[in-house]
Amino acid sequence: MNILIKQARILATNSPFYDKTVDILIEGGVIVEIKKNITAKGTVKTIEGNNIYVSNGWVDMQAVSCDPGFEHKETLETVIKSAAAGGFTSVCIHSYNNPALHHKSQIEYVINKTENKLVNILPFGTITVDGKGKDLAEMHDMKISGAIGFSDYKHAIKDAGMVMRALQYSDNINSFIVTHCDDESISNGGQINEGEISTTLGLKGIPVLAEELNLQRNLAILEYTGGKMHIPTVSTKGSVEMIKKAKAAGLNVSCGVAAINLFLDDTNLIEFDTNYKLNPPLRSKKDVQALRNAVTSGVIDVIVSDHLPQDIESKDLEFDLADFGMINLQTAFSCAMEGLKDKNIDSIVNSLSDNAYKILGIKTPVIAEGNPANLTVFSLTENTTLTEKTNFSRSKNSPFFGKALAGKVVGVVNGSKSFFN
Repeated sequence: MNILIKQARILATNSPFYDKTVDILIEGGVIVEIKKNITAKGTVKTIEGNNIYVSNGWVDMQAVSCDPGFEHKETLETVIKSAAAGGFTSVCIHSYNNPALHHKSQIEYVINKTENKLVNILPFGTITVDGKGKDLAEMHDMKISGAIGFSDYKHAIKDAGMVMRALQYSDNINSFIVTHCDDESISNGGQINEGEISTTLGLKGIPVLAEELNLQRNLAILEYTGGKMHIPTVSTKGSVEMIKKAKAAGLNVSCGVAAINLFLDDTNLIEFDTNYKLNPPLRSKKDVQALRNAVTSGVIDVIVSDHLPQDIESKDLEFDLADFGMINLQTAFSCAMEGLKDKNIDSIVNSLSDNAYKILGIKTPVIAEGNPANLTVFSLTENTTLTEKTNFSRSKNSPFFGKALAGKVVGVVNGSKSFFN
């Protein structure tokens, strides 16, 4: 299908048409023409609207598919549909599976099942066997099979020596590790951010110390061993300050933030809505502002959906019994827009696209004539409202159903495949 995008402002700094409002003609998955005005010839799908933008295709560096193992919560097919509707042309899948993504056969399963799809699925292999932090997994075999990197997802590795060996080994095979930061001896049993709200609600808190102490340790190991480390979801002001210092010291470290942590704080938990029970948790207003500042200053590299589907049996429970997580592939952009506002759209777009390509070592697309199309189309003036009808996930654990949020994804184009909301 040939596509003509009319009067779109290009927000891709590596494009020769950066910050220009143009028409873009795509034929056979290739950008064939970019001009001030293009008149369509033949059969073409025309995309137009008020104040629409085009950027390089977005990348989500943290989501799970639940497939294989928990297909009643999500499948690779529904992740792809949700991702496309949310503006992503690539999604990194972490291990929330049974069996875990700890062997080349599991990596090959994900890659083979998602080959030639609209959204590029990039699986992380686990750092340790079963993601349990005990024995180093077969990183080399998984790398050869297509693992984009290595992550034990939200299982923080307790053994400092294991983190050290994982850094050294991954560096030897030209890869990197993703390390969730949480000292579980401190956070164990915690339900929400430790503070005034947790005290008011009578819920055990998750102290910022749990994240910051583990992060401090991991950064010290990185400084000692070398290698490349990515911190997936920082959530505190102290974590931001440590990452800033580590980068200034020359450490090869990058970090992300869950989009919802840029938008909401722990006061949203007053009504005990389990859809706001997250890991890392919604923090204080002070932390939220520090995260926003860190995105705009470049200390935080990427914004992630942290998409974690849960079925009703896992969420419709007393708060302390409910599982952590929310679906957010389709609302991540709006969360970022609500938190950072359209005045910071360049920072939002870079955090959703170019910065992720650099961290993953993937060639960044270029919006130019003759290049394959890999782009996201979006609007800053329209709103997004998630409904039962528009939700593509198998799960419904989102606090945003029926709520109008800032910004709207118009659609995505990835080669000869496309999707438009």
